[in-house]
Amino acid sequence: EVQLMESGGGLVQAGGSLRLSCAASGFTFDDYAIGWVRQAPGKEREEVSCISSSAGSTYYADSVKGRFTISRDNAKNTVYLQMNSLKSEDTAVYYCARKNRRNCLDGYTDWGQGTQVTVSS
Repeated sequence: EVQLMESGGGLVQAGGSLRLSCAASGFTFDDYAIGWVRQAPGKEREEVSCISSSAGSTYYADSVKGRFTISRDNAKNTVYLQMNSLKSEDTAVYYCARKNRRNCLDGYTDWGQGTQVTVSS
């Protein structure tokens, strides 16, 4: 069974930082791209970032470029999202999700439960 478990969310002041972690199990981790998708109240889900299976390529939404950094440790089956210079508009539930292939194309097939990030202004 594919499992993705997020951690690291919380309340932070604007300008602060958080690091999210996604611990994966139930599949061959280094065969799949992993990403982060967020959803704010009343808004559609937004793909924030994605990293390929080998970490050779990454994707960032324009809204987070230069502030967020995605990385992965295939030995630990974990993906990280370092979030710096946080803004109130970053407030959302952040989901870790698995692509159905090695690169960041196509859609997500499996999702974690999400972790809340709240940025106070």
